[in-house]
Amino acid sequence: MFNMTLNCVRINPNAKGVEIIMKINLKTAPKGQAREIEIEKNTSLEEIYRKYENELDYTVLAARVNNEIKELTYRLDSDCNVELLDMRTQAANLIYQHSLSLIYLKAVNDCLGDVKVEIQNALNKGLYTEVKTGTALTEEQVRNIEMRMQEIVDADIPYVVEHVPNTESDSPKTLKYYSIDGFRDFFYGLMVPSTGYVKRFELMKYRRGVLLRFPHPSNPNVIPEYEDEVKLYQAFGEQTRWDKLLGVNYVADLNRKIRNGECRDLIQLSEALHEKKIGEIADEIKDGKKRIVLIAGPSSSGKTTFAQRLCIQLRVNGLNPLYMGTDDYFVEREDTPLDEHGEKDYECLEAVDIKLFNNQLNALLAGETVDLPTFDFIKGTKVFGKRLTSVKPGQPIVIEGIHGLNELLTPDIPKEEKYKIYISPLTQLNIDPHNRISTTDERMLRRMVRDNLYRGHSAQETIADWPKVRKGEDKYIFPYNGEADVLFNSYHVYEISVLKKYAEPLLKNITKEEAEYADAARMLKFLSFFDVIEDDSVIVNNSILREFIGGSVFVD
Repeated sequence: MFNMTLNCVRINPNAKGVEIIMKINLKTAPKGQAREIEIEKNTSLEEIYRKYENELDYTVLAARVNNEIKELTYRLDSDCNVELLDMRTQAANLIYQHSLSLIYLKAVNDCLGDVKVEIQNALNKGLYTEVKTGTALTEEQVRNIEMRMQEIVDADIPYVVEHVPNTESDSPKTLKYYSIDGFRDFFYGLMVPSTGYVKRFELMKYRRGVLLRFPHPSNPNVIPEYEDEVKLYQAFGEQTRWDKLLGVNYVADLNRKIRNGECRDLIQLSEALHEKKIGEIADEIKDGKKRIVLIAGPSSSGKTTFAQRLCIQLRVNGLNPLYMGTDDYFVEREDTPLDEHGEKDYECLEAVDIKLFNNQLNALLAGETVDLPTFDFIKGTKVFGKRLTSVKPGQPIVIEGIHGLNELLTPDIPKEEKYKIYISPLTQLNIDPHNRISTTDERMLRRMVRDNLYRGHSAQETIADWPKVRKGEDKYIFPYNGEADVLFNSYHVYEISVLKKYAEPLLKNITKEEAEYADAARMLKFLSFFDVIEDDSVIVNNSILREFIGGSVFVD
């Protein structure tokens, strides 16, 4: 990101033929010197970017103008603040995905004709897609599509936008269609100016479909190393089967059920599927005689509710689990490691007293009575003497913590004793075959509603904190999801329609003067496609969703 402050002034306004000149205070690097430049009125953002392109490390894909995300084709005509955005931001990352997806769809059409393509979900550091030809594509067909994509990129074809009235629903009023070289499709997000901006991608044949891979925001200039996320693929497949059972494949199907008064049955069936899955996991733990159950997942996954419901299912199986959290095992505050900014890093593995944690777990497994600590967050120290605990033979210990899947958390515990669970809301419900809903945005909605309800935080605070949250997840959680024995998808197909009722007013309270306005506007855009479930009283009090909207039997 690169900051600019624009001050527009008129030079000799009475003189004929004199243009309005904008004085721009331009910053082209985080630690670089600011400079003042002059441009004419109606200069495009792309023209500004091109002038300084060689000084920048990453390709600029869009800009924030007075806290609104604008395409680079946007022309400046008044006083404003501008921030150039590259792929390291969520907004620009999604713009890259939208732009690449349209190139992919056109290439498939050019190579295979008018066939149905579904862009389903994030997988293996890319997007998992399926081309519906009746049979899986061959390696040769995939290579031909990839070569055609490269030809389209090399041709640097402009994206043309067209606004079309929406005749199928009340909101939004108009839909945006983008076309490249005559190939046209609907996308609710923004695009880059031309195909030449989409410099890096690769196609891979994968199982029944095709992986569309591209750079990760952490390094926009490199395609990330391939990792086969088998359990994630299986979880998405399971959710697809659930969605078919629920009769909801796209947002329009959900809206239809809401309008037809079918919410109660939909909610109850979705909750029953969750309960059945948790019961199956409890059965696996019992059958495998696992003693240490480790639960981890990214922010707003519903870990607390899931852990409590799992404990209940284990009790149904005749077990009496002990529930623990790794937060009580923080090192003393003065011993907390520092991050690259010199601030205490409470999320790193070294912030946990691993030796004490492992010693006490092994002691519990051996049948000893253990003095479990309680961490005093005010004083920054562990307190003992309050929880003398022992477990009976065969009694499992359920542990929740962000490092649960990292083998370095429990190096002294035998692997055969451990059962690892990764939990995350994996959004499978998309707007249509080509417009997916980001799981990251779904989790931020959950966190926004919960933070406002339980912590008194505004939506601005949640959005402002989110990049730091995501950075920690990328470092400490996501790299280890492949270590899990099972992946639990905590998502409910109906939940965005419930969350909308709570989140929409919070997002609308963010004004254009606030830095978080751009993300708020983007989220309001995709929420506009969802009808609201006004009456959520039918949602049971042990639902994972209750952890975020209130009324949970597990959360005070």
